[in-house]
Amino acid sequence: MTSKQTKRARAKTRLKNFYLKVRALIGSILILGLASAASALFFFVWLANKLLEGDTETFDEIIRDFAQEFAGETVTAVMNFVTVFGSTLFLSIVFLSIIIIFIRQKRNRAAVLLTTTMTGAIILNFVLKISFARARPVPFFETPLPDSYSFPSGHALFAACFYGALAWLLAARTTNRALQIGICSAAVLLILLIGLSRIYLGVHYPSDVIAGFSAAIVWVSTIILVDSIIKNSNNLNKLRP
Repeated sequence: MTSKQTKRARAKTRLKNFYLKVRALIGSILILGLASAASALFFFVWLANKLLEGDTETFDEIIRDFAQEFAGETVTAVMNFVTVFGSTLFLSIVFLSIIIIFIRQKRNRAAVLLTTTMTGAIILNFVLKISFARARPVPFFETPLPDSYSFPSGHALFAACFYGALAWLLAARTTNRALQIGICSAAVLLILLIGLSRIYLGVHYPSDVIAGFSAAIVWVSTIILVDSIIKNSNNLNKLRP
């Protein structure tokens, strides 16, 4: 075997090994993504059934009463501030601003993914609210109630979809592990605080917020899963000899 043939053989071996590693990676992503989406979906279905049977009332009241043990002017002011970050108006403004930035940076894929995520969130929120038609609880602190049904929490659903998808897109732009963890941690913290604010202010039952988070996990996991399949499939097609 000549030196040239040896180099070709080694190159083919490396390419084959790399291809097998990528396939294993895709398999891991598929398994984790499907497991996450399936777990959240099953939990959401279980919670919805409990709601229809009226079995969440005790749980909701216990959590609502517990949240009010921390009531105070400072806490209420903070919760009123935090809840704005999950409002339709605020998210719409930030969403449009980020889409413009993505387009100017020619990050069309990111713009499409974020738009798809939020479009799906809007459809999910509308369909679920109409389907269950749950009345709002009596609010605390004379907080004005939105003119929509209670289940699921739109703030929780939209916040989890928007900040979750945005964190994923931003984290994918860096190889710095610490920065990735920081971005994802900040997103999770903000999402949880928004959900907590809806419970504390009394405009949603705790089960509404949990349902919103569950639906968001299903949807965002699906988006990430589909995008990973498409992206890795394209990469494999380029690598094949």
